[in-house]
Amino acid sequence: MTAMHPRLSINQVSFREEALEDFVGHCQSLGAHHVALTSPQLLEEGGLARAKKLFGGDGLQLEAIQHRFATPPNNLDADDGTANTTLVRLIRLAEQLGATSIYMSAGGRGSLDWQSAADRFCQLIAPAVAEARERGVALLVETAGIMYVDTTIAHNLVDTIALIERAGIGICLELFYCWSEGGIYELIRRAMPRCGLVQVSDYVAGDRSFPARAVPGDGAVPLAPLVASVLEAGYMGLFDIEIIGPRIDAEGHLAAAARAAEVMGSILTALGA
Repeated sequence: MTAMHPRLSINQVSFREEALEDFVGHCQSLGAHHVALTSPQLLEEGGLARAKKLFGGDGLQLEAIQHRFATPPNNLDADDGTANTTLVRLIRLAEQLGATSIYMSAGGRGSLDWQSAADRFCQLIAPAVAEARERGVALLVETAGIMYVDTTIAHNLVDTIALIERAGIGICLELFYCWSEGGIYELIRRAMPRCGLVQVSDYVAGDRSFPARAVPGDGAVPLAPLVASVLEAGYMGLFDIEIIGPRIDAEGHLAAAARAAEVMGSILTALGA
């Protein structure tokens, strides 16, 4: 087994149909040092105990937890307090598991326009922001495409940066959804002081499948210059491999993750990371 580049992590989304223990087994077979998990299995009864058996010590380290904040039917315009209560609980779980960050969707807008939804997001998340600071867990918002309008108001990097600056939290730089934006390198520099995680995947031009992700190196995303820009802006964190969709299903999740790790490791090594 060849060890994966130490600045890479594997996201559980890449093995979303797998049980937590099976996902961990795959990561170990890949020689991974770090992983990112999704929150549902952690939040269910017994989730913390299961995770504690799998992480820590000299083994895999839990870097980040993905979470959906204020999603249907509990959108930003209809929240009854559940969104904040759940997030605070997850922050406490993250602290116990040694996770560095929680990255999340920014909530479904429901009937609200963007500005009102952003105001509501900042209001709802404020108690959790204070909790996270106290416990040393970074809260991050990730950008997601417009097809996720039911779960987030952050659909481009410009809006995502504006939102996290207002909320006083950080950003998960999801390159899949922002690589084609105008002024991307300037936006990366602006985002970097608040960046807690960078996610990598690829896109094959003309692919109309959903979610249309590809193994790094297979598509049109200029990953090497983007990663170089991130590093030049002072980023010292991990690059999280999140690959999902028909292309990944066809190849096989483990084989696709292995290729992704090899390609990204080569890019990082070439850049001196």
